[in-house]
Amino acid sequence: MEEFKVRKALNKAEKNARLRDIQNEQVLTNEELELANELQSKANAGKMKLVPERKVKNNFKFAQFLQANWGYIRMEKYLTNAEKNFLLDLVPNVGFLSNCIVDDPKKKNQTPLTQNEIAELLGIDKSNVSKIVKRLIDKGIIARSETGVDGSNARAYALYINPNIIFSGNKDEINLTLMTMFKKVPKELKNLPEQLF
Repeated sequence: MEEFKVRKALNKAEKNARLRDIQNEQVLTNEELELANELQSKANAGKMKLVPERKVKNNFKFAQFLQANWGYIRMEKYLTNAEKNFLLDLVPNVGFLSNCIVDDPKKKNQTPLTQNEIAELLGIDKSNVSKIVKRLIDKGIIARSETGVDGSNARAYALYINPNIIFSGNKDEINLTLMTMFKKVPKELKNLPEQLF
């Protein structure tokens, strides 16, 4: 009950904040707004939608959890605590729009992290990282893509996180390659409540 009250108060505060933002950034007079509403009504009748141009207000890099999907995974006990902690620890290294695990998402030329680099970054034994990554690949949470051959003649690859679980970017701009990587998933992930693609 207490959680419901808190959630209700947060929703009300969020609505009030949005209303203040709209009032502060009002670009149309009331007369122009009435005309815009008339045009929107006509567009709606023709099954069309008028959409204002979006302005990018900041350059913050972020990764978001799809709450319903994360809840589903928790309810199904699909991931171990070690796997969940591993994913949480990697959030600061999820590349914006690529969902690749990278050295620094703020850099223009991001470099995918190897499992050894991930182990070093997180302070985890390399063999544990390898085991967790393999399990997450098998579970459809992570995908591996070859990137060529590195300087030591070993095959180099990049790791990507399933955007239906954690996504860093705009949901309307999901990379086609990323979608293709996670098109085939285990049956448990086919039942996710929310699908970005």
